[in-house]
Order: sequence, then C-alpha cells, then structure tokens
Amino acid sequence: MRHFEDFSIGEIIDCGTRVVTKAQILAFAREFDPQPFHIDEAAAAKSRYGGIIASGLHSCAIAMRMAVDECLNDSSNVGSPGFDSIRFLKPLRPEAQVSMKLRITDKAPSTSKPDRGRIDLAFELYDAGADLILEMRAKSIFLRRMAS
Repeated sequence: MRHFEDFSIGEIIDCGTRVVTKAQILAFAREFDPQPFHIDEAAAAKSRYGGIIASGLHSCAIAMRMAVDECLNDSSNVGSPGFDSIRFLKPLRPEAQVSMKLRITDKAPSTSKPDRGRIDLAFELYDAGADLILEMRAKSIFLRRMAS
C-alpha cells in the first residue's frame, strides 16, 4: 500500500489501456448525458463531430476508474476535496483504445493534521495516437506513515 511519502512530484503512474465500446458510450449517455450527439446516430452524423462521441463525463469516469484500478485502491487515499479543472481536448469515439497516466504535480503535508498530506494529481487520458483527450486536475488526501 502506498502512502503520502511513497509518491514523488513529477512521478508518472501508467494506468494501462482499455477499449471504449460503442455500447458503453451509448449506455452511459442514455443514463447520464442523453444529448443527440451521444445517443442518436443520425443526429450525431450531422453534428460537428460527424458521429457518436462519448460524453465528457464518461471520459472523466473512465480516467477515474483506470486510476482507481492501477493506483488509488492500493493506497492510503482517503478522498478528495475536489477537482481544480477538467478539460475536454478531443472527442472520445467508439472503439477507441485509450491509455491513462496519473501525474503527481505537487504534494504537501497537512499543517493541521499530521497524519495526512495533500497530493495534486493530473489525470491524462490519451487516444491510441498519443493525443490528449482529457486532462483533469485534482487534489487528493493520503495518510502518512506514522513514526513508531
């Protein structure tokens, strides 16, 4: 299990790859973001995107899942006070293979709670051509290893 001290500023954690299917895009969008360019083939074809694209929120959820699976579930992460920014840089299309990197951009021990510290994270979701699709920046709280 990784604690606050185990993360280094500048560290990049490779969170692997996955394929995002059309069925996944449609299912997410129908439930959470039913705009025509996410759920209607004909409307999406006439849109500026030229076809179905994933909801930006779906892209966020995918990046989060990949970070949880690769890193956060095996850490002392106790939650987040929130995201500082979310940028949708390129549409996520059906059957795209995406990769995710979690970058440690800053960290600081808590001044009020010595058992924890804040780590600033950049979630970076890329397509197969290594183009950045999504960037999210968040702060997360991790427990520290306490001296015995």
